[in-house]
Amino acid sequence: MPFRITSRRNPQVQDVRRLQDESRYRRRTGRFVVEGVRLAEEVLRAGLRPEKAFYVPTTLSARGQAVVAAWQERGVPLWEVTPEVMAAMSATETPQGLLLVLPWPQLSWPRRPSMLLLVDGLQDPGNLGTMLRTAWAAGVEGVVLLPGTVDVWSPKVVRAAMGAHLHLPLQRIVWEGLDDLLSGMEVYVTDVRAGVPYFQADWSRPFVLVIGNEAHGVREPVRNLATQMVHIPLARGVESLNAAVATGILLFEARRQRLFSAQG
Repeated sequence: MPFRITSRRNPQVQDVRRLQDESRYRRRTGRFVVEGVRLAEEVLRAGLRPEKAFYVPTTLSARGQAVVAAWQERGVPLWEVTPEVMAAMSATETPQGLLLVLPWPQLSWPRRPSMLLLVDGLQDPGNLGTMLRTAWAAGVEGVVLLPGTVDVWSPKVVRAAMGAHLHLPLQRIVWEGLDDLLSGMEVYVTDVRAGVPYFQADWSRPFVLVIGNEAHGVREPVRNLATQMVHIPLARGVESLNAAVATGILLFEARRQRLFSAQG
């Protein structure tokens, strides 16, 4: 039978709040929070087991009830909570009545990657989450996160990524490990105007696409590793594109070239 929580001061509630609010706590415990029925279903499809699940029985949809029943069959610890308790745990304004705590997925890094995304100092969590979702959809095999990039496990990133965390290997590295990680790959660094138009670049070879900070772009140590600078030609008077939009344009050009090459 599920446990029941009616107080916002319950230690379980405080644990979830810390996971929602504190990047350091997420890193120390290696856990993160997933909210909502759609993402809970994705966790189920990915074959991952939550550490624990919280739900509001009086407001949960039929789809949500089916997910909870599946977790109960698998022996996942379940906690019934009141709407007030769920609101205290949630990082959204309108909770859907279902919240999971998961360990970080242990996904294998590709041995010989042919398509990587490297994020250098991006600060907006919505942008990063959308980029992860786009990378997953485009066939990227792994995402590298350099120091100064927003916490990839933060609630806003997780929501915007819509399940990408469950399928896409993620790796935070320090500067010293960058050369070895990119060895043997084309390094395509994005710029507002420098380099070749993106559709003239050869995306069929193993590559890493580098996306930089929204305001300052790619930092100098990474720019120095570039084998090719690429840009997206813009209409007159337009200074730049949103980082996530630019990432989508570039990655799906790479996917287009690869699909065309495979069809031969």
